[in-house]
Amino acid sequence: MFSPYYHWSGRGDPNNHIAMNVALYGPGGGWCMTERGSKHLARDHDHLVIGPSSMHWDGTSLRIDLMEITAPIPRRVRGTIRVYPHMMPQTAWPLDLEGHHAWRPIAPRAAIEVDMKSPGLSWRGEGYIDSNAGIEPLERGFSDWHWSRAHLGRDSVVLYEGQRRDASRFAMGLRFAEDGTISEVELPPERVLPKTLWRMPRITRADAGAPVEIRRTWEDTPFYSRTALKTRLFGEQAEAVHESLSLDRLEKWIVKLMLPFRMPRRG
Repeated sequence: MFSPYYHWSGRGDPNNHIAMNVALYGPGGGWCMTERGSKHLARDHDHLVIGPSSMHWDGTSLRIDLMEITAPIPRRVRGTIRVYPHMMPQTAWPLDLEGHHAWRPIAPRAAIEVDMKSPGLSWRGEGYIDSNAGIEPLERGFSDWHWSRAHLGRDSVVLYEGQRRDASRFAMGLRFAEDGTISEVELPPERVLPKTLWRMPRITRADAGAPVEIRRTWEDTPFYSRTALKTRLFGEQAEAVHESLSLDRLEKWIVKLMLPFRMPRRG
C-alpha cells in the first residue's frame, strides 16, 4: 500500500508490486522492503513465496524464511521466524461505512521463535498478526489513523481510531481473551504523545491519570511512526506497540520520491 511504483503504474496489477517487509531494531539490524514483480510471486492455500523469501502455514504454525537485503545501506538479513497463534478469529471489522476497507486480527496473540543467521541473533517471545484489505487506496479513504496493541496479563487489547475523508471518525477497542472470546471495550481517555523528529502526530489511549512512557521510537518517517510504549490499560500495566499513519503526508509527491531509498525495486 506504500509502493510509489504501484502508484506511478496507475495502480494496475497489484501482483506486480510485492514485497516482504522486515524490520530489525538494534545493533546489526535494518529495514528490508524490496519490491519485486509478479514473476517473483508464487502462492497457494498454504504457501507464499516472494523472491527468495517465503511463508508456509503447516496447520499449527506459520514459518517465515527470510533472505533479504536492507536499504538504503545494504546488509544481508537471513533467518527463520516461527509464529504459533493462540487464537485465530475469523472476523473482519469494516473501517468505513461503505465497506471499502476492512481490518482483521489474524492472530491477536501468538508465541514466536526467531532464529536469525544474519545478523546472528535469536529469541522467543510473543507476537501478533493482522491484515488490512481494501478496494481503493488507503489515502482515498482516510487522512490518518492511530493503532496500538498491548498484551495484558492474560488478554490482548487492540485500540484503533482515525479520520475518514468524509471528516467522520472511526474508533474501536477490542479485547481478546485467552479462551478466544472477543469483546468490544470502551476506549480509555485520549493521550497526545510528543511529535517525532519528523513532526508526526501521535495519539494513544491510557487509563485516566496513568503515565504513558515512550520506551523507544522504532520508526520515524515523514508519514509513519512506530513506537514502543509503557502504559496502563484497563487497570493493568502493559507494554504496547503503537503506530501512527498520515495518509495526507503519504499523498505528497515529495514523500513518494523519497520512498525508493527505503523501498528499492527489482524485476
